[in-house]
Amino acid sequence: MTSVHTADQETPTLLVKIFGRDRPGLTAGLFRTLATFQVDVIDIEQVVTRGRITLCVLIRQPAGSGEGGLRATVHAWAEGAGLAAEIISGTGDNPSRGTGRSHVTVLGNPLTASTTAAVAARIAATGGNIDRIYRLAKYPVTAVEFDVSGVPTEALRTALAKEAAASGVDIAVVSSGLQRRAPRLVVMDVDSTLIQDEVIELFAAHAGCEEQVAEVTAAAMRGELDFEQSLHQRVALLAGLDESVVDKVRAEVRLTPGARTLIRTLKRLGCQVGVVSGGFTQVTDALREHLGLDFAAANTLEVVDGKLTGRVTGEVVDRPGKATLLRRFAAEAGVPLSRTVAIGDGANDLDMLNAAGLGVAFNAKPLVREAAHTAVTVPFLDTVLYLLGITREEVEAADAQG
Repeated sequence: MTSVHTADQETPTLLVKIFGRDRPGLTAGLFRTLATFQVDVIDIEQVVTRGRITLCVLIRQPAGSGEGGLRATVHAWAEGAGLAAEIISGTGDNPSRGTGRSHVTVLGNPLTASTTAAVAARIAATGGNIDRIYRLAKYPVTAVEFDVSGVPTEALRTALAKEAAASGVDIAVVSSGLQRRAPRLVVMDVDSTLIQDEVIELFAAHAGCEEQVAEVTAAAMRGELDFEQSLHQRVALLAGLDESVVDKVRAEVRLTPGARTLIRTLKRLGCQVGVVSGGFTQVTDALREHLGLDFAAANTLEVVDGKLTGRVTGEVVDRPGKATLLRRFAAEAGVPLSRTVAIGDGANDLDMLNAAGLGVAFNAKPLVREAAHTAVTVPFLDTVLYLLGITREEVEAADAQG
């Protein structure tokens, strides 16, 4: 509940609760009724679920014999409004929340009662207290957020990572604080993250070596091969391709569902967005312009006399390179690493995910899911917004405003 007017723990208080079918004017009606007794409001919380309102108001107990009149008046008003009312006597305000405050976001498709019970039990087992629960989204996944206090964020994250693996849901734990809504830098991998494709495989399809390239790519993403070595092996197979293939590949690239929404929403919130890729600037530069990205870095395919040479030029963007680029982008953006978010799916993204304030494994390989701060296992990139506490309603409202 949100504190409106504080009270010490010895102050006599009344908790007034009403419940019933929601409609305009109920909140105003209750407070007009309370106002006749000139009581101070200490706390208020209201929620509407499936058209049913639950409104709780914590007030100072009226002086003298006023409590009996207040009770009778509130019950009479509620009955006339078709509502149920409950009034509970007590003392003081809500107890102070414990230290170690965190936001726990749970994504389910669907979110089951048994999963919710398991998450709540795991929080309790760490010594954490659930202070509030609310829904962030109902589509394309159900996303709910628990406000938790009384346990350090890292300890809670470790405990809930085990529950996520056991229950098969996605759970993110981030520290509470003003910085949560401060502008961020979000940096994404490209292949199989921002886009649905592996760009080198699109090139390979035009070179007739798609199967060979796919095998090497899969091994590299699983961490079985050194990325730079695998890159050179795959690019060598493209030698002799006409440069015109670049335009064809750009046209074949498919954005991941939710990618536009994610980027558009982040930009509206004042965030900066970038991509780092083990793929190629011939594609990432076009994505940067098309999507209005702030940063982009990738490898560059060498072209001589209108043909791909089978080599890359410049410094290779590999696993350590991605983390280095994240830090460089953050410095250029004026954003501390604690307010960076990195999103990726492969083993070569791990250094970047671990360097970021929040590392998100997106439909990732098991090795990556286990090492990242959190994982998203649904094919919608905009679900990352929920991990940042942004609701679906906020996204839709922003879209409606243009």
